[in-house]
Amino acid sequence: MDYETYRKKYFTEPAPEPRFKFVGLFGTTLYFQDYEAAVDYYQLVLGPPAYVEGESTKGWRIGDTWLTLLRGVGGSPLNVEVMIITDTPREADRLQRAFIEAGGQGPEPIDTLMYEPIRMCSVTDPFGTNLLIYCPTT
Repeated sequence: MDYETYRKKYFTEPAPEPRFKFVGLFGTTLYFQDYEAAVDYYQLVLGPPAYVEGESTKGWRIGDTWLTLLRGVGGSPLNVEVMIITDTPREADRLQRAFIEAGGQGPEPIDTLMYEPIRMCSVTDPFGTNLLIYCPTT
């Protein structure tokens, strides 16, 4: 299906008016019972955190937002998918490979339609958190 057909099939026209004046999302916070192992994994891929608060909070700048890891008592995050946008499809592939080489799992990248044409690279980290790395292809 081409993108124009996709838009006509799945998007509401005219788009509904937002109920609030959003600026964006500030970030994503993930809680891990095995916090040290989670920090080691994300640090292996993303490098040292840009924010460190004591022994229970680490944060990485991802574009104009934050990915924060906190020590949690409930285990790994469930029913969550963290979406990470890269600059190019090649960079999406490279980031997915880095997560997999560090111990994550994921299928081959695909080009698909999700709000817009994108390169999609899924990964599940060793703690069960789903990451969707993508880049618009238009």
